[in-house]
Amino acid sequence: MGALGVRRGLGCLLGLYFLSHVPISLLLDLQVVLPRELYPVELRNLLKWYAKEFRDPLLQEPPAWFKSFLFCELVFQLPFFPIAAYAFFKGGCRWIRTPAIIYSVHTMTTLIPILSTLLFEDFSKASGFKGQGPKTFHERLTLVSVYAPYFLIPLMLLLFMLRSPYYKYEEKRKKK
Repeated sequence: MGALGVRRGLGCLLGLYFLSHVPISLLLDLQVVLPRELYPVELRNLLKWYAKEFRDPLLQEPPAWFKSFLFCELVFQLPFFPIAAYAFFKGGCRWIRTPAIIYSVHTMTTLIPILSTLLFEDFSKASGFKGQGPKTFHERLTLVSVYAPYFLIPLMLLLFMLRSPYYKYEEKRKKK
C-alpha cells in the first residue's frame, strides 16, 4: 500500500471518528450543558447508567471546569465535526489542515486535565466529587480508556497534518 493508500485509509478513519462524534456529543456529552427537557428519559437514563457503571465522576457531578469544556464542544467542535467528516471522506481537501490542527490542539488540551483528574484525583468523601469516582486503580484505567481515544486520535490527526507532505502546501507566488 503506497502513500496514497495510507492517506486515504487514515482519511476514512478520521472521517468515521468525526462522523461518530456527532451523535455522541448530541445525545450524551451535551446533556450536561443543555436543558434536561431536550432529552428523552431513555437518553438521560443511558447517561446515568454509564456514569454509574464506569464510575465517571465528571458526568455524575460535573465540575464547572468540565462544563466549560462541554460548552466549547457545543459551540466550536460540534459545528466542525460534519465539516471534517466531509473533508476526510472526500479526500484531497487541503483546506482542512489549519482547522484540523486547531481542533486537535484544542481537544488534546482539554483532555490533559480530564485524564489527570481521572488518574490522580482523590475521590474520597472529602473531595469535591463527594466520594463518586473510581475506587481502584483498575477502575481508573477503565475510565481513562474511555477518554484516551479522544486524546490519541487528535494527536494522530495533528501529526498527520504537520508531517504529511500532502498537507504541507506552499503558497503559490504570482509570476511578474
